[in-house]
Amino acid sequence: MTETPDPAPAPSRFGGLLSGGRTGLAALAVSVLALIIALAPYATGTDFGSRVRTYLIQNPEVLQEVSDALNQKAQQQQIVDSRQKAAEITARVAANPGLLAVDSRDAAFGPADAKVTVIEYFDFRCPGCKATAPEVLRIMQAHPDVRFVFKEWPILDGPTNGVSHYAARAAQAAHRQGKYLPVFRALMAEPALSEPAVDAILQANGVSMPQAETAMAGSEIASHLADMQTSAMAMGLVGTPTFFVNGKAMESIEPAALESEIREAKAR
Repeated sequence: MTETPDPAPAPSRFGGLLSGGRTGLAALAVSVLALIIALAPYATGTDFGSRVRTYLIQNPEVLQEVSDALNQKAQQQQIVDSRQKAAEITARVAANPGLLAVDSRDAAFGPADAKVTVIEYFDFRCPGCKATAPEVLRIMQAHPDVRFVFKEWPILDGPTNGVSHYAARAAQAAHRQGKYLPVFRALMAEPALSEPAVDAILQANGVSMPQAETAMAGSEIASHLADMQTSAMAMGLVGTPTFFVNGKAMESIEPAALESEIREAKAR
């Protein structure tokens, strides 16, 4: 069942909302004029296209109104699509809880018997992951009774190689030395990750490089990342970050929505 969408939200730095702008309006104007040309043979009068063109030139605010209406419709559809996708993922998890099981190898913080568990699938190069990371860490501090589990899902490069995978392996190596959170914070804060930048972050946060290099090249971390990839695909995840609260997939990446869901889960 399709739910009635809420009113279109205000633009957010966490969302992928459509933007208007001069480029959008120019494209819209071209589209409108193309439509006029296409309809002209069917219109009454001999100068239909010219008259409409003159009207648009004299009333350019009409283009903005059309652009705003299109953006609002797209945003509303995005809300519906996100809700449907989140519901589908949640249903798969409910049918097979093992897909979202917390692995002993995962970086997990907070009480193991917590009433509320938050799980995030993420990529260290994902812009949305980077934008939300500071707030996720803040929420962790604000809710010490909640268990937070981080699952690396490096999807922005090849199947097994690339900077995203390198950063994921590095974070896992740091986890084995008890340095996960400071390394996570620094990797998310680095705007242009590269292998040298990842190494520098490990060193700056007191990670033993010989131990880290051995762990990163080993089969245990590779197997762990492969298992997380398998579970993500089985659940039907489509992007990062994806948050879960007690097995429920969040339809939004907004930190405020995540914290609200945590509070609701605590109250149940």
